Amino acid sequence: MCVKNPSHIKAFGTHLRKLRDDNDLSQQQLADMADVAKITIQRIENAKYSVTIDVMVSIAKALNIPLKELTNYKVGK
Repeated sequence: MCVKNPSHIKAFGTHLRKLRDDNDLSQQQLADMADVAKITIQRIENAKYSVTIDVMVSIAKALNIPLKELTNYKVGK
């Protein structure tokens, strides 16, 4: 994976997994609600995919949260 900020990709994926778990959703359920493929959710959560703003908006809508909350994650040191 060639990304400029891998620690952010990992932190975002961890945050997404927590949000999904907090809502008692499977990866498939979230994918269906966001109208994306399950593999997309898997890749985001496992830091294998640099998510696009389009997918982020879809996920935020599916979780019924503001985009700001979806991107409010902490980066490890």
